[in-house]
Amino acid sequence: MPNLYTWSDTQFELIKKYIEEFEASPDTEHEVGVMLTNFAQSILMQVTEIGYEKSVMLVFKGFVDGKAANLIQHINQLNFLFISMDRQELEKPKVKIGFRMPDED
Repeated sequence: MPNLYTWSDTQFELIKKYIEEFEASPDTEHEVGVMLTNFAQSILMQVTEIGYEKSVMLVFKGFVDGKAANLIQHINQLNFLFISMDRQELEKPKVKIGFRMPDED
C-alpha cells in the first residue's frame, strides 16, 4: 500500500491547513512569513501563493528582501518555519496566502 503522504497534492493540502490555522489570528499588524531553512543560510520569504505540480513538486511564490521570488521544491526537501512578520502596508486589508491548484490558470 503506497504512503498517502508522498504526493504533492497531499502535501499541498497539509500546508494549506497549517497556514490557514496560522492566518486565523485576529492580529492585523502581522502576516505569515516562511523561514526557508534548507539553504546554506536561512531566508525569510513573504509567500503570496502556493501551488504544486503533480506529483512531487511544490511551488512557492512571493518576495525575498522585497524582490520577486519563486521557489520550486521537491516534497522530500520541505523544511520551513512559519513566522509572524510585520505587515508593510497596514492601511490595506490583510491579504491571505493564495492556494493554486495545478489546473487553474
